[in-house]
Amino acid sequence: MANERILVVDDEEDILELVDYNLTKNGFSVTGVTSGEDALARARADLPDLVILDLMLPGVDGLDVCKILKSDGKTSHIPILMLTAKGEEADVVTGLELGADDYVTKPFSPRVLVARVRAVLRARAKASIEDDNEKVKIHGLVIDPTRYEALVEGEPVYLTHSEFRLLFLLGRRPGRVFTREQIIDNVHGFDYAVTNRSVDVLIAGLRKKLGDRGGLIETVRGVGYRMKD
Repeated sequence: MANERILVVDDEEDILELVDYNLTKNGFSVTGVTSGEDALARARADLPDLVILDLMLPGVDGLDVCKILKSDGKTSHIPILMLTAKGEEADVVTGLELGADDYVTKPFSPRVLVARVRAVLRARAKASIEDDNEKVKIHGLVIDPTRYEALVEGEPVYLTHSEFRLLFLLGRRPGRVFTREQIIDNVHGFDYAVTNRSVDVLIAGLRKKLGDRGGLIETVRGVGYRMKD
């Protein structure tokens, strides 16, 4: 994955550095804070793609941060991955009931943490595209997910199921770059056996069917694809 912004909340500097290093190495943009108060302020200001939240924080603790973020319409959509110590099973249950998406127990393997982050982001992205039935109108395109219909200047474009889901994915978030892995997860589903090369073929076919509008789908070299903003 690439481009996702992760807010890491932990009062232990060494944990922050460990998480920052491993997530940055894997292409994420990381911001770290050490208190619940700073976490709330930064989450509201930046609207990160995911929050990694330690439950044991001074002042406003992790459970309160989770509760506040999930009860605020501006931040309720942000997935939360909890960091917990052994023996905090009751807090884990409470956090999940408050809306947290997953948890990792300290001490943790950095590889496991990165895998959990990716899994949560994939699940949230897939759920988001399936739950959003709002019609997209952009650059003369109309993409209607309730009818599986795409129009260019009022004329229908006949797309396959995968081509339509790809167009909807890109069109509903113009300017955002999607990696090939994210496209696979959203178009075909998590763990679907599709190669990155097949995504390029899918993009080429969609561009061809869109005709003059095909150029709206831009290649971001070394990263993936986006719809022109």
